Amino acid sequence: MEVTSEKPRIEPLDPPMVPFAVGGMAAFAVAWVIVLLADGPTDWLRICVAGFLCGIPGLLTMLRHDRNRRRRRALSHPDFRVNETP
Repeated sequence: MEVTSEKPRIEPLDPPMVPFAVGGMAAFAVAWVIVLLADGPTDWLRICVAGFLCGIPGLLTMLRHDRNRRRRRALSHPDFRVNETP
């Protein structure tokens, strides 16, 4: 038995990553506010601040990743357009 047709190429998932980075930073900010209002332990406040601050380099990295993602998509799929607001 010989198969004459090829399998269609499955494109890998490549979602925009900035929302994930912003979501993580927002979660740490919300946790900081909750711990602050609940008069929680100082260590927990520091952990929330550290998590938020560690999210900044991650956000910058994801911004660059998404910019390169749009460029890759434009080269491989010419009809692909992203609506960007200035």
